[in-house]
Amino acid sequence: MINRAYNLNDYIKPNKVIVIYGPRRVGKTTLLNEFLLQTQTKYKLDSGDNIRIQEIISSQDFRKILEYASGYDLIALDEAQNIPNVGMGLKIIVDQIPGIMLIATGSSSFDLAGAVGEPLTGRKATLTLYPFSQQELLSLYNRYELREKLEEFIIFGSYPEVVTAATRKEKIAILEEIVNSYLLKDILTLERIKGAKAALDLLKLVAFQTGSQVSLNELAGQVKLDVKTVDRYLDLFEKSFIIKRLGGFSRNLRKEITSKAKYYFLDNGIRNAVVSQFNPLNSRNDAGILWENFIVMERMKKYAYEGLYGSFYFWRTYDGQEVDLVEEREGRLSGIEFSWSGKRRKKAPKDWLKTYTNADYTVINRDNYLDFIL
Repeated sequence: MINRAYNLNDYIKPNKVIVIYGPRRVGKTTLLNEFLLQTQTKYKLDSGDNIRIQEIISSQDFRKILEYASGYDLIALDEAQNIPNVGMGLKIIVDQIPGIMLIATGSSSFDLAGAVGEPLTGRKATLTLYPFSQQELLSLYNRYELREKLEEFIIFGSYPEVVTAATRKEKIAILEEIVNSYLLKDILTLERIKGAKAALDLLKLVAFQTGSQVSLNELAGQVKLDVKTVDRYLDLFEKSFIIKRLGGFSRNLRKEITSKAKYYFLDNGIRNAVVSQFNPLNSRNDAGILWENFIVMERMKKYAYEGLYGSFYFWRTYDGQEVDLVEEREGRLSGIEFSWSGKRRKKAPKDWLKTYTNADYTVINRDNYLDFIL
């Protein structure tokens, strides 16, 4: 049994909505069902896939919606992103029924965020559920075992079904199914994306440039799309929980690069499935890239699950000085370098030290990475 980072009991409150975002197949429905199994409240569970439920919740008809919800302490809606104007429907329930509690899950943040954001201002708690974090896996493995399985996590990621799959072949089949049947389907069926092949080509390009600075103009030229379309597609990839964008950090130096971005995949296994590459690390040339992607995302999971507030960037100057990851938290800056080979850079880039005199600088390698992400 792997305990998830969120205990919904800590968030459930009368006349509030818990909104659980996250990619498909990361366990949102399981998290919801496990909570409902132990709750003492009288609840109703429905799915946004149900056309009748879509009709009622999106109707904005007070009588219909209140009749649907009356007599229950808790209403739970799985796949809520499929309900048009779901936020207005939930707002009516929250505002009109004293003491009612609501939970809504959704796999497409660009749908659900837009639908619930404004109507539920001040009435919701938003949680993002990721594939298993190393913190969560501590309930199954100890620190020694996490280290022993490091290469497996770097290659296959940590989607729940992948972690529990018995064989390499099974892990690959699950990842290919998640990519082709779920993640890409969510995006490519949108009206805003007309060229499915071009969108997939773009995602592959981003996968090959994971952790590197990306120029929209260069990407646009390679996939033969205009820059605005590339920018929109990347935004959709991010809002559908496939990639994460990092901007360039700058405060003082004119030679700091801020016009480009770096992209990471939410899960290493998904990244490798996109490029169809599952070879062992000692036989591939992107081990350092995968290491960086793995640590960056584990760090972001740690921030999300521990309720830490901060911002993430990269730092680079036009003369080639760089810091892989910059964290800004509570007014403090931390520069982080990732080293898969184990080589330790003794000194931070000179302009980093000179410009940000109070900043920390750390090298994360295979010896100290668990202290950084647990």
